[in-house]
Amino acid sequence: MDIGILGAGRLGGTLAQLLVEADHEVAIANDSGVESMADLSETLGPQLRAVEPTRAIRFGDVVFLAIPFRERDSLPDSDHFAEKIVVDAMNPYTENFHVIDLGDDTSSELVAAQLPDAQLVKSFNTIHWETLRDLGHPDLPESERLAVFLAGDDSDAKARVAGLIRDIGFGPVDVGGLVSGGELLEPGSALYKREITVDEARETVRTLRARQG
Repeated sequence: MDIGILGAGRLGGTLAQLLVEADHEVAIANDSGVESMADLSETLGPQLRAVEPTRAIRFGDVVFLAIPFRERDSLPDSDHFAEKIVVDAMNPYTENFHVIDLGDDTSSELVAAQLPDAQLVKSFNTIHWETLRDLGHPDLPESERLAVFLAGDDSDAKARVAGLIRDIGFGPVDVGGLVSGGELLEPGSALYKREITVDEARETVRTLRARQG
């Protein structure tokens, strides 16, 4: 699969490495320019392209948003994302790592409003980048792998993202729609930064859903 990644920090760089190792083609961009990603390109070889943001979006069948949530207004115009599967891996933190008060909205609701023609999936925001880097185990049965949660309203888009989660050695756990499921993936939620197996995660999600009624 061709993957676009916006953001070449710890999360974006880790995703690029894992996806290249899983034999995907990756185009990655950041706001500092192509030259700033020279070391990453040299390390990961020809399956990684360091490009401008609009080229990364155009390249990707799936496009990851791995920039700070507070900088989302710097994203290219929404037209570039039309019909793309977009993975929102952002969290609503200030520069000092305080949670931004979004009122009654979830962070992905705001991203969905910004990119109305994209097929948005919330995922990869609840797992620490070091866990992502070190604890993927493609050799394990899926039920024993660490869970990566995802939420969204488009079943086909979620299936594509779930496939990528499996490819890099984790297990996808679907928590529901972008609003109801997205609430479970916000900072401070019961699933945020939880390192649990797929079986444990599914049981936890069932319990949370029962409490919600």
